[in-house]
Amino acid sequence: MKITRSIKLFEEAQQLIPGGVNSPVRAFRSVGGHPRFIHRAKGSKLYDLDGNTYIDYVLSWGPMILGHASPPVIGAIKKAAGRGTSYGAPTELEVELARHIRTAVPSMEKIRLVSSGTEAVMSAIRVARGFTKRDGILKFEGCYHGHSDYLLAKAGSGMMTLGIPDSLGVPADFAKHTFTAPYNDIRTVQRLMRERGKHIACIIVEPIAGNMGVVPPAHDFLPALRQLTLENDSLLIFDEVISGFRVDYGGAQALYGITPDLTVLGKIIGGGLPVGAYGGRTEIMDLIAPTGPVYQAGTLSGNPLAVTAGLATLKQLRAKQLYKNLEERSAALAEGIGKEAQRAGIPIIQHRVGSMLTAFFASDPVVDWNSAKRSDTKRYGQFFHQMLDQGIYLAPSQFEAAFLSTAHTSADVERTIRAARVAFKSL
Repeated sequence: MKITRSIKLFEEAQQLIPGGVNSPVRAFRSVGGHPRFIHRAKGSKLYDLDGNTYIDYVLSWGPMILGHASPPVIGAIKKAAGRGTSYGAPTELEVELARHIRTAVPSMEKIRLVSSGTEAVMSAIRVARGFTKRDGILKFEGCYHGHSDYLLAKAGSGMMTLGIPDSLGVPADFAKHTFTAPYNDIRTVQRLMRERGKHIACIIVEPIAGNMGVVPPAHDFLPALRQLTLENDSLLIFDEVISGFRVDYGGAQALYGITPDLTVLGKIIGGGLPVGAYGGRTEIMDLIAPTGPVYQAGTLSGNPLAVTAGLATLKQLRAKQLYKNLEERSAALAEGIGKEAQRAGIPIIQHRVGSMLTAFFASDPVVDWNSAKRSDTKRYGQFFHQMLDQGIYLAPSQFEAAFLSTAHTSADVERTIRAARVAFKSL
């Protein structure tokens, strides 16, 4: 496999762009080697500048649930582009997308569109603080909610220690309002809420963790979070940027039967274009300007191209058979990879919820960030490159999810399993 053009372009990119990439994980730092520069994509495939073809399980980190360049989505975007790319004024499309989202996710009684998941989370927390008139927030180790200052915080040496910055450039005064707890550890959350609950505006959680690899919630975790927030007059925020419309048409909250106060969406609702949304109960959302005193605005919010792509995607996702097919294909892939690992004597722990999955190179159960990070990242890097050399594009990090689309065929899955057989044998 030749990657001459990708290597040359990456060398130039590093002189122009920090690290040569516009989002850190793309740089392949955790797996080594050179990133592939993509020329085009179609269906389940990526095509790089050197003419190599890959079966893609990154799918732009989740949004491309219909596969790349889905004809209904591309056709809708082309028509919308002919009418103009941005107006800075309301459109009928925004109302239609909000209607579709509320139908799918009834807890989002009112919805505000923004331009990214980071912006949506930041705004949801702001309105949660405005509604409760409290400053504190509780998040979970290993859950990523974007790069806003107060969410780039980690726990101190003890459970009750105030947050400290997890990135240069984040003021300590911002991070001190952020408390962290291990994912799936409800006892720690209970202790924290007993001590600090009256200062906590909200608990924010990925209902299915997807940024430390896929880690499902324990059976009592989400119900307990719901109960604790009710008892302490705090709000529960589900960050469904990844899981929304991915694991179920109604997201993880429909899958698990838990109703949060606020929900954050992104990725799939933009059909591959930049978008985010947050929404929840009317009494909370009516605090947002212009109806209330919580300010949030955006020049490109509700961009007609992004909204059009999202609408075209959601309309396709209403087909009942679609999620059943995704489930069957994803299950076949996970089962096949598991059998090949076992045959080769390679210990892995697999997690899958719908069409998002992760194979951890670990022997012990993975339930939170501490157990996830004990995975053998060196071995994952070797596996990653073995698969890449065979034309299988996985996430360049052990701690990310793999995704399937409706464009992935049984032949794609079978080829991937065969590639895994070769890769495992080489480890």
